Amino acid sequence: MDYFYWMFDAHCKERNMEVDWFFPNTENHGDYGKLNIISAEDESIESLFLKYLQENDVAYSHIITHFLEICTPFYKEAKQNTGAKIIAVDHNPRPLNGYPIKKKILKRIKGLLYSKYMDVFVGVSRYTINELKRDFGKQISPKCQVIYNGIPLETIKVREKRNMESPKFLVASHLRESKGIQDLIASVAKLSEKVKENLIIDVYGEGPFESRLLQQVKELNVLENFNFKGSSSQLHELFHNYDYLLHPTYMECFSLTLLESLAANVPVVTTAVGGNTEVISNEKNGYIFPAKNVEALKYVLTDLLTGKKSIQTNTRHLVENNFTLDLMVGEYLKLVL
Repeated sequence: MDYFYWMFDAHCKERNMEVDWFFPNTENHGDYGKLNIISAEDESIESLFLKYLQENDVAYSHIITHFLEICTPFYKEAKQNTGAKIIAVDHNPRPLNGYPIKKKILKRIKGLLYSKYMDVFVGVSRYTINELKRDFGKQISPKCQVIYNGIPLETIKVREKRNMESPKFLVASHLRESKGIQDLIASVAKLSEKVKENLIIDVYGEGPFESRLLQQVKELNVLENFNFKGSSSQLHELFHNYDYLLHPTYMECFSLTLLESLAANVPVVTTAVGGNTEVISNEKNGYIFPAKNVEALKYVLTDLLTGKKSIQTNTRHLVENNFTLDLMVGEYLKLVL
């Protein structure tokens, strides 16, 4: 989201619109120095914002929230204290099997109590909009709008020629259970010795599940097939070194990682969850399999490694036409102009 924040702020300034950014911490890298950041430090963004309103003579015409819980008392207070147009953006994935019944009931009650104080519900995919309506009630439908995430294409190196005979694979993900990398490891362990003989999967990322994954590759005797490379801030320059991205996630809203991979002309093998199927078309720019289905993933890997299947399409074109940062920023500007 960094590039989005920077570009949105710059476009607002070009139109003589001032933006205050309420963040958990002060940021200094990239263009963050150009933003007027008000840092929460040890308190919540919601508490910081409401306190800031009380202590400062400031009038906001629009309030846009990202990554905050939706339909809470905060929105009522923000609306009553400012009269601003409130735009809530939902980036949050849902559990594969949905919320427990108690949480479903609580969300529906919150929708009835607080959705009237919110003017626009933005979902980053059609999936997200459907989940918002399921969470908070169909009364929010007229207020809902999809704005897809976008990425800056100029920073991403492009793979010119795909290797069909011995494809190279990467994973780029936070290492937690919901990303399903344990299923990838299990599927590789099921491959025949001949098929997995020269298979190496580079895994970029860190997280709380890393030690469990490392233990699993040892237990299943596939240590030679996985190379855990840690976190990298230069992934946009690395995707083009590979032929396929493996993304066996259980939960997703709309993944920037998928967009970056496609923009590098690297097809994606992923699950039919969240907004994945809104960007990945099976056997056209990637392969879709059911989440948690180790056998299905094994067959996809086998077909790719034996040359039975391959993607010939230039996957960058879809991103160029539909998921650029310029398009994303333009849609958000329409909400405030």
